[in-house]
Amino acid sequence: MHYLSTFPQALARIWLFFVLLVPFALIYGIRDETMNSDNKVISIGVIIDGDSRIGKEQEVAMDIAAQSYNNTSKNYKLALYFKNSTKDTLKAIKIAEEMINVQKVQVIIGMQTWQEAAMVAEVGSKAQVPVISFVAPTITPPLMEARWPFLVRLANTGTAYIKCIAEIVQAYSWKKVVVIYEDNGYGGDYGMLALLAEALQDVDSMIEHRLVLPPISSLQDPEELVSEEMLKLKQTQSRVFIVLKSSLEMAIHVFKEASKVGLVDKESAWMIPESIANLLDSVNKSAISYMEGALGIKTYYSERSREYKEFEAQFRRTFWSKNPEEDNRYPGFYALQAYDSINIVTQALNRMTSRKNSSPKTLLREILSCNFLGLSGHIQLESGQLMQKNLVLRIVNVAGKSYKELCFWTQQHGFTTIHHAGQGGNKVAGNTKCFRGVRWPGNWARIPKGWNMPTEKNPLRIAVRSRTSFSRFVKVVYGQNGEPDKYTGFCIEIFEHVLNHLGYDLPYSYYPIDGTYNDLVQLVYNKTYDAVVGDMTIIEERLPYVDFTVPYAESGLSMIVPMKPGESAWMFMKPFTLELWLVTGAILIYTMLVVWYLEREPNPEFQLSTALWFTFSSLFFAHRAEMHSNLTRVVMVSWLFLVLIVTSSYTASLSSMLTVKQLRPNVTDIQWLKNNNKKIGCDGDSFVRTFLEKVEKFKPENIINITDEYKYNDAFSNNSIAAAFLELPYEKVFVSKYCKRYTGFTPRTRFGGFGFMFQKGSPLVKDVSKAILHLSEKAELKRLEEKWLISSQDCSNNVTSSNETNSLNLGSLWVLYVMSGATSTICVLIQTIKWLKSNQPHEDLPPEEGNGTPSDERVWKKAITFAKQIYSKKHNNSSKEQDVIDCSSRSGHASIADTPEHSEELASIPKDVHITPYNIGTLEPHTLQNNCHIRHCTNQL
Repeated sequence: MHYLSTFPQALARIWLFFVLLVPFALIYGIRDETMNSDNKVISIGVIIDGDSRIGKEQEVAMDIAAQSYNNTSKNYKLALYFKNSTKDTLKAIKIAEEMINVQKVQVIIGMQTWQEAAMVAEVGSKAQVPVISFVAPTITPPLMEARWPFLVRLANTGTAYIKCIAEIVQAYSWKKVVVIYEDNGYGGDYGMLALLAEALQDVDSMIEHRLVLPPISSLQDPEELVSEEMLKLKQTQSRVFIVLKSSLEMAIHVFKEASKVGLVDKESAWMIPESIANLLDSVNKSAISYMEGALGIKTYYSERSREYKEFEAQFRRTFWSKNPEEDNRYPGFYALQAYDSINIVTQALNRMTSRKNSSPKTLLREILSCNFLGLSGHIQLESGQLMQKNLVLRIVNVAGKSYKELCFWTQQHGFTTIHHAGQGGNKVAGNTKCFRGVRWPGNWARIPKGWNMPTEKNPLRIAVRSRTSFSRFVKVVYGQNGEPDKYTGFCIEIFEHVLNHLGYDLPYSYYPIDGTYNDLVQLVYNKTYDAVVGDMTIIEERLPYVDFTVPYAESGLSMIVPMKPGESAWMFMKPFTLELWLVTGAILIYTMLVVWYLEREPNPEFQLSTALWFTFSSLFFAHRAEMHSNLTRVVMVSWLFLVLIVTSSYTASLSSMLTVKQLRPNVTDIQWLKNNNKKIGCDGDSFVRTFLEKVEKFKPENIINITDEYKYNDAFSNNSIAAAFLELPYEKVFVSKYCKRYTGFTPRTRFGGFGFMFQKGSPLVKDVSKAILHLSEKAELKRLEEKWLISSQDCSNNVTSSNETNSLNLGSLWVLYVMSGATSTICVLIQTIKWLKSNQPHEDLPPEEGNGTPSDERVWKKAITFAKQIYSKKHNNSSKEQDVIDCSSRSGHASIADTPEHSEELASIPKDVHITPYNIGTLEPHTLQNNCHIRHCTNQL
């Protein structure tokens, strides 16, 4: 009976032994197959964090990939060995060595941190075992291939992700950001901060504050630490928070504590890292509810392919059976990445089927030559690194317990409306069209300022300089209790007008500051005050510390000097410039010669001297000579019109110069002041004194500080200074008050102008600048300038200029001179053409022998004849003899000058000589003079 009673127990023990023995035998059988090349079983070691959501997804995905391959492959079989990563670098080394030495793995896959991957790669390189890592360093270390030749990095570097973040910041014109970063304990990925700082600098932004948090695994109470750090962040001005690198657990703590202290509000913007955005498809919905309104950047992958749909269906069934506690069964990016890692190995094995040599180096070479479209994207390796070919990032917006897709980003096109990798889309880079429909933190639709905006409880703190040289710009009026009671002035009124055009309320408070302008810059730079309203000049040395709006008043360095009456004995010459005097004299001489040329023919008594007197007297309209030629009359009409305009202009200009009291400055040159060691005055509290010393090279002992506008007049009166140097707005005020005693020269040095000063990166700069431009375009700034800066209407036209009347120049009258000269020239040409036609030979005259047409010699003779005739005219007109007798008479009367010698000469002329205008030049002069008939011919010429 005892034997019968113990038999079932023995049978149960045998059955239990058999159940335990079979799996053990199978495991060791697989190991034996690993040693035996005929069985071709490939062992793969996997190091992942099996307790995390990412690790759970990776394990299921890799099991599915291995099972799928084993079911179809006849050459190789895969055996996976999973080990939990402890995120301890030393333990990772121990796990890798155990896998290589005990499990005899041919490939190691996994690792979640770069430190783990580097250490495992060190072990794998020594044992010649390929290591496929799911992470890659942000900045590739030098000589990586030489140090870790068996390392394959199945991850994109962070450069594209960093660039995408910078372009989002640029699209919204955020000037400052706060970066939150969870360190891994070794600082291995700290290069991401350096890359982000450089990328933000390229888009005119900067990192205001860096919050580096320790690994959450090293904290006993992470909630307390994060809460303290969030309270510190409230002191920063920026409200743009970029969670650059963080685990999901740490990110949840950050968002939860930030919400408690009011950092997740309507004016804030948050961005979550790629590692968390890639989990939005798979994590529990309650985990992301704290991140509502945040922007995320996901790695894009296609969900439309048949392979993905089949994988998704199988993944959901398997994942639910193994992890029933998870409420989301959809695969995320990391599951797809793990699935592709197994496919890399299997494709390499398939290419090794025909090869006899199956060494580790051959397997590594085949792994590196993989090129296919996987579930996570295009898989192509170069130098052991996954290529970022056609990398597409997807911009998402966390909404409630889910998210919505906004647009896409590529390195080639920036923000686009692309739908899937490899297709083009509409480029929308450089604006925020990509982000239409974003729901920001607090369910806010308007784009957040990204800045700690003023409120009624915390108004904008504005510093105002209470001690100014010119009170018209800023003036602080104190009450009976000694407290500031009123703020007035040109700058104050402009700022208050600007507030009315901002489009939103901006609570503010003024604070009087008794300090220099540089003190105000420092107070804004160290965030004691938010802004400065006053006569602050925009100069280069201040820009690294603060931001300025566009200028609302121009600025430049002007020199103020006393005026003295200008008296000159040559006052009568000033109405015209030297150029105009010379041209007037030239046209007078030219007109004189033209009149003489036109009048000499019909009026032999009109000599050159007569023409000079006639033309000159016409200047005073006192000419009396009679004109015989119609062409002369035309010339005189044009000339007299010119004379009328010129004399009237001269009279008016000279009258103005004699009527208005002429003033001229005592000093007109800065160099003269320096050469003569003269004293000058300026505002010592401004940058002007430094400028005069370093740029204009004035001696410091010759520069006198003047702190009040009324002291400038006293300094000039007692000859303490020879000149004063003021910025252009101050010069307008001073000269408008003393316009009859001082003058200001147009500035030869320009500055940036007067502008309102804010903290570096303040979004108010853009809004206030826009309002200033609106006031300028509506002429409001001009009206305010006339109201505050110009005190007297009598001086309004004399500001920054002297009373000296300008002389007339040739540019004012050149058309009249051209008309007169052209008319004279045309008349000369007409007269010359008429003379040439009247002296042509008659048609009935026989041509010269041997010549049928006029030759060059004939033309030359005509010119000589014409010259001789002019000479003969002048000679006859100057002779005191009586006119010759009428040669037309046939009575034979002789002149009283006839002598026997003359009679002989007349008798010597042949009877048959035919006298013509063409041969008259061949006869002797005395013969022509003593022949009545010939004289008659010459007179006709």
